[in-house]
Amino acid sequence: MNLSKKKELAKRAFGIGKDRIIFVESRLDEIKDAITKQDMRDLRGSGAIIIKEASGRRGAKNKGRRGAGKIRKSTKIRKKDYVVLTRKLRKHIAEMKRSGEITKDKIDDIRKKIRNRIFRSKAHLREHLGGMSNENIKKTKKRK
Repeated sequence: MNLSKKKELAKRAFGIGKDRIIFVESRLDEIKDAITKQDMRDLRGSGAIIIKEASGRRGAKNKGRRGAGKIRKSTKIRKKDYVVLTRKLRKHIAEMKRSGEITKDKIDDIRKKIRNRIFRSKAHLREHLGGMSNENIKKTKKRK
């Protein structure tokens, strides 16, 4: 039984190549009766049509085709991430300075580390500050 037209229909319904579509032998009669894309989707849901995983070296090929435009885009994204994180961390240490949790000398050191991207996140900065010795952090004064 020639099901090439059914494979074409399935190809259009799922947006993949014909080679990835597998019809289950025991359910060919149901597949033969399918005439719409929705019928194909229903058959896939019930297990009459199986779709193979995509394979090949397409990713490696595309990586080699990376032109100047893509490079520019990726650097802008990295810069944007850097700016967002840096502003967040600097704001956090400014709040700590206002509350008196940290000394001026330590702030200068931490700002340099922020600029050099030592900290991955605000939580990482807090973890670093928590691990510092008590001589570098002022104890917060409790008002009575």
